[in-house]
This record gives sequence, structure tokens and C-alpha cells, in this order.
Amino acid sequence: MTTPEQNGSQKGDFIPRGRIRRTMPLAGFTARAATARLVAGAREKAGDAGALERFHERTAEHYVDLLGHSKGALMKAGQFFSMIDVDALGNGGFARYQKVLSRLQTDAPPMTPTLLHAVLLTELQRPADELFATFDDAPMAAASIGQVHRALMHDGRDVVVKVQYPGVDEAIRGDLANAELLATFLRFLTAASGMKADVRTMAREATARLTEELDYRHEADMITRFSELYRDHPFIRIPEVVPELSGDRVLTMTHLDGIDWSAAQLADQDLKNTWAEVIHRFSYANYRHSNLMHADPHPGNYRFRADGTVGFVDFGCVRILPEHIRRGWIAMGRAAIEGRKNDLRAVMTELGFLDADPTLTADDLYHWFSQMLYEVLAPEQPVTYNQATTDRALRNLFDTRNHTGVLARLSVPEELTMTSRVIFAVNAISGSLNATLHARAAANDIDSVAEPVTEFGKAHHAWVRARGLPTALEPQ
Repeated sequence: MTTPEQNGSQKGDFIPRGRIRRTMPLAGFTARAATARLVAGAREKAGDAGALERFHERTAEHYVDLLGHSKGALMKAGQFFSMIDVDALGNGGFARYQKVLSRLQTDAPPMTPTLLHAVLLTELQRPADELFATFDDAPMAAASIGQVHRALMHDGRDVVVKVQYPGVDEAIRGDLANAELLATFLRFLTAASGMKADVRTMAREATARLTEELDYRHEADMITRFSELYRDHPFIRIPEVVPELSGDRVLTMTHLDGIDWSAAQLADQDLKNTWAEVIHRFSYANYRHSNLMHADPHPGNYRFRADGTVGFVDFGCVRILPEHIRRGWIAMGRAAIEGRKNDLRAVMTELGFLDADPTLTADDLYHWFSQMLYEVLAPEQPVTYNQATTDRALRNLFDTRNHTGVLARLSVPEELTMTSRVIFAVNAISGSLNATLHARAAANDIDSVAEPVTEFGKAHHAWVRARGLPTALEPQ
């Protein structure tokens, strides 16, 4: 039997392994790009109009090609940056990179069919044509860790099958031991965009989350926990795992129908408002009714339906919050919404946010945190999310144009390092949908301090009561 590793030598399937082999192409290209940037700048000054523009376009195309074939940590970092409109950071030079990096969401080079079936045989011990009534060799999605295929089971269930790229686990574990790899990439991006960020901390956090995403058995467990949590929910859909067709590098789950993100952005505005409310309630209610926080909100992982429901299909990055952290994070939000500045500082002190700089005042902290909750605190409700919403969240997330520099002076607890990313992503999604929401009312009813004002909010509360779930500040 041919092994996946042997097949992996085919063109398009090879993943470079080892610290030097994975760092050298990126480091070498970064160095060459820096030199080429100086040459282009000199030509522009000498009268060659558009020299810098052409340089950025060529470099961006080369970077996205390099990342697409590297798979793993580099590609995942590129995907995250593809969500960011860096014009909001005051430096439009990175906009060309943002545009081409967005292709990493859908244009990752797929495995060959031979390699694909070798992985299925190795993991599930039987060939695909025995396991499934039909199996589509063409991936419906290809991303940083693996690719997804449609299939039909013999019992009639419509499923999707995630298949992990051979060698990606070894490559990423090598990345974890090689901080310079991601740091090189992130250093280039942050310099191009004007971000103020601790590059090495960003690199460590990115690779730490990737470790969880490598473990398909862990993801299967998370899907099962979320599926049970949201059982019979009126507008949130979670797939079900098919355990007998899942393993270390293969994950089979029931298919959720619906349109993708590109089509969703073209829908009627009322429907987009509804979808945005569902995404808000899913993203912020997980840790109100359990200790689970879905830490990778990305619209490419959503399925939008005409009845207003939304399906959520990727659970590779889930943070399980300790109870005191969960309650403390919710208490921070309540203190900010209710304007209790001193209470906000007290909770942040208790959680360890102020270890780095105890001189931050209650006013400093309230200003910083309330900027993340700007739409919730806005005096006029409902509020409409737009590009300005995303820009504001982004500036706060990366601490740019912030005279106090609060974020850079905080010690964010390890368990909460992904919360800013969740807030930013949900704001960005809502802004892309140009959604109008009762943001403050939703925050209040999610925290169970007020009755809901929307039909979806009322349906959610009825579901909570029917399930007997704990509310936000009740012990989980």
C-alpha cells in the first residue's frame, strides 16, 4: 500500500519540514523584498511613476503563493490578516497584501486525489468507495490545515469530510519550536501596516491555537459539546459528528446547507440584519450558558439560510474558560456597560490585567474597554455597523492611534488572549453586512439583566428556559 508520506512527494502535495527548510524561503524572500522596496522607492523618486505600486503588487502575489504552498502556521496567519482592512490603521501600503491574502480563504492548493484517498485509507482502514455511497474528490474548501469534501453515506446522510494534509502536523509542531518563522512573517506585515504589536507574542499565540486545530479528535469533541449545548436551538445550527468515520486526520460531520459568505453579502438587508444578530448571540452567548468560547469566528465557516438561521461548521479553535475567568470577563462587560469605572478596574485587577502597569487609571481602562463596546454603549439605538465600526475595533485591537497605549500596558490573562480577536471579528462581520442591531438590548438580555426586545431574542430566551440552562452569572 502506498503511504500518504510517499505520495506526498508529488508536486503540489509536498510540505517542507524542518526548521531551516520552512524558514529559509520566507526569510530569503523577505530580505529580497526589502532590497527591492528600496530600489522601487529610488525609481519612484527618479520619476518612474508607479514603481512602488508595481513593487507591492508583485510582492503581494509572491507572498500569497508562498504561503498557500507552505500550509500550516504561515498560511493561518495570512488568513487572519486577510480579514483586516489596514487602511484603518493609517497606512494604505498593506492594502494590496490584504487583497491577495483574502484568496487564502478559498484558493489553497488542494491535495491530489491519489494522496487524498491514501489518507482516507490509512485513517479509516477502508477505501472511500466502501465507506461512502458517493465521495467527491474535488474539495469544496481547502484551507490551512486540511480540505473539506462532500460525501453521501450509505444510510442517506449528507456529510462533509475534513481531511488533514499529510505532514502538516509535523510542520506546525516544527513551527512551534521555531519562533523566528512566524515572527519573520508577522514582522513584515506589521511593518507594512503600521501596527504596534509584540510580534513574538503574536507568533506564540498563533502557533498555540494551531496546536489545537491539528487535533481532529479534539475538534470532534468540541463539535459534540456545542451540538449538545445548542440542541433544538431556534436559529443556531451545529453539525453532528459521525464518529465511526472520524480519526486523527479525518473528521466526518453532517452537512449544513446554506449559502456562503460571498452570497450572503448580496442578500436583502433585513436578512443580513438577522444573520448578524444570530452571529452576535452565538459568539457572545457560548460562555454565558457554558464554559466554552468559540475563538475563531470567521464568515467562511458560516452557512447562511433564508429563514434567518446560521450554521457554524468549524470548531478547531475553542477556549474552555475556567469559571473565575468566565465570570470575571462577563463582569468586566457589565461594569463597562453600566459605567461603573472603579468596578471595571477592580475586576481587571483581580483577573491579572494590571500586573504590567498598575498605574493605569479607572478612566484609562474604561476608555479602552468601552471602545471595544462602542456600539453597545452608543446613545442612539439601534446602531448600524459599517466600515467605521471595523476601523475602530481594529485600532483598539492593535493599539494604534491610541494616546494612552492601554493594550500595550496590560497583561492579558492567557485564557482571554483571544477575546479581542472575537470582538474584532464579530464587529468586522457585522460591518461587512452593514447590519443594524439593538446592540445594547442584546447585551443586556444575553446577560439576563433585561427582557429581550427582538423576536430572535425572545426565541432564544424561551429556548434557554425550555432547556433549563444557567444564565450568564450563574455557576456553570
